[in-house]
Amino acid sequence: MNSHLSMYTSVHQDEHPQPGKRYEGVSRTAYLPDCPEGRKVLKLLQQAFKQKLIFTIGRSSTTGRSNVVTWNDIHHKTSMQGGATYYGYPDPDYLSRVQEELKAKGIF
Repeated sequence: MNSHLSMYTSVHQDEHPQPGKRYEGVSRTAYLPDCPEGRKVLKLLQQAFKQKLIFTIGRSSTTGRSNVVTWNDIHHKTSMQGGATYYGYPDPDYLSRVQEELKAKGIF
């Protein structure tokens, strides 16, 4: 299964670090296995997205750029291959690990 996530370029709101300042958006595709546990994780991730827990605005750990939309400590698989090192599969512990990350944010 895949899920396309987009956060558009916009302006920091009052709850953001720099209200009124423009930030750069991002578009990502994330992958989950099509199995009962994968479908459960998808529902949890959708709930986290609705609660604005998936992304934050800050410094990208991959590009080093500041004031951009980044992941907010809930890991997503953005590749179908390459293993955990390249944010892909195989990664046998991913589904249990991401559920722990979601639980830490109050999503379970």
